Amino acid sequence: MSEHLPALQVVVPLLGAVLAALVRRPGPAWLITVVVSFATPVIAAMLLVQVLDGGVISYHLGGWDPSVGIEYRVDVVNALVLLLVSSVAAVIAPFARLSVLSEVPDDRVAWFYSMYLISLAGLLGIAITGDAFNAFVFLEVSSLSSYALIAMGRDRRALVAAYQYLIMGTIGASFYVIGVGLIYTMTGTLNLGLIAERIGDVESTRPVLVALAFIVVGISLKLALFPLHVWLPNAYAYAPSVATVFLAATATKVAIYLFARFVFSVFGAGFVFADLPVTEILVVLSVAAIFGASTVAIFQSDVKRMFAYSSVGQVGYITLGLSLATVTGLTGGLVHLVNHAMIKAAIFMGLGAVFYRVGKIEFDDIAGVGRRMPITMSAVVIACLSLVGVPGTAGFVSKWYLIVAAIEVGWWWLGLLIVLSSMLTVIYVGRFFECVWFREPAGEVARAGEPPLEMLVPICILAAATVYFGIDTELTAGMAERAAVALLQGVR
Repeated sequence: MSEHLPALQVVVPLLGAVLAALVRRPGPAWLITVVVSFATPVIAAMLLVQVLDGGVISYHLGGWDPSVGIEYRVDVVNALVLLLVSSVAAVIAPFARLSVLSEVPDDRVAWFYSMYLISLAGLLGIAITGDAFNAFVFLEVSSLSSYALIAMGRDRRALVAAYQYLIMGTIGASFYVIGVGLIYTMTGTLNLGLIAERIGDVESTRPVLVALAFIVVGISLKLALFPLHVWLPNAYAYAPSVATVFLAATATKVAIYLFARFVFSVFGAGFVFADLPVTEILVVLSVAAIFGASTVAIFQSDVKRMFAYSSVGQVGYITLGLSLATVTGLTGGLVHLVNHAMIKAAIFMGLGAVFYRVGKIEFDDIAGVGRRMPITMSAVVIACLSLVGVPGTAGFVSKWYLIVAAIEVGWWWLGLLIVLSSMLTVIYVGRFFECVWFREPAGEVARAGEPPLEMLVPICILAAATVYFGIDTELTAGMAERAAVALLQGVR
């Protein structure tokens, strides 16, 4: 069985999605989701152990050679992503039952879980595949199911948000597949490893340059890189809480992984960053995302929307680390990818618990909720402090690596900008603290209480994780550094 773990990583959630759709009842569908969600991190952990012990895993689907078939390839880079995505899904699953019942119409609940598992399978497939076109297939699988997840919210604005996401996602996918087509024309293969071997002979040709541009722009739409982020705020704000938690913690992170895989492993850092002005462009866009999105977040009246804009800014930190194209910079970007997934999952899960009790999420509607839900809000506060980058939290580790990376390349001013940008985070996070802790509860808030344990415990686990990984960085920063070295070495 162990030799088929790469296939099981994708097949298990796909089968779970089919079963959830067939049972058509909320309870059994949720139970299937829980079982599948707990199985996937076990598989991911076993794959990570195999990679650490024996090196890269190459799994040939159907026994076909990678040059003519599809290869699943697991190294330390995507093993980390697989573990992150599946672990987040496992934490979300217990929380989901009551949250989904309260926000999704009863006749759609089983379909919601089916779409959730399909999206999970798609994201895991993107991370594990070693085939460029197969990555496109999984990209569309995860995207189409994500559109459905967003649209299932009771708020009519969720339909508009899903439609906006669909339009932008379709454009991004089209750009990506055009780039892959050009690469196939020039190299004669869709296997990422073989492309990396052959592209050196044609890397300076116009079709390859155009392919790089199409692929980078297409994936940037998926990862919400500024200014291609316009779909994200509405999608996060109006989707059901569970969908928001899942997408915020996983979807953009997997897209960032795909971006890094192509830029560093396939095209090669020497070509992309040494011969082309990619570093300068990415640094400018990343800084614009950090400051622009954080500034917009300060003026939002909807709390979910505020933290949605915050996510755009946090993506900027990750791409900033990638743009430096050094081991330290890549380590900072990758460790922030992991840490931000935990942070935003905790925050949006806490907001989902508030919505479960209060039914609204505007600033004026949740004033004083910290006094009625102190444990929940304390967990959210811890996650928010990590978002700021307070020492002793996971967010501090990320920003420390990024600042050190900026100084290493002689850009002390960039390190200063990273520090200054945290002040903007302090402003909108402080506004949230003031609202939930220092105002008198009224209306529904005055009658609110802590959510049930099955919702509260996952929130606390994630909040505790942001503190633990701010102190013990062996798994996060240690693995991120190994992944950074592997990316800079290319596909081996």
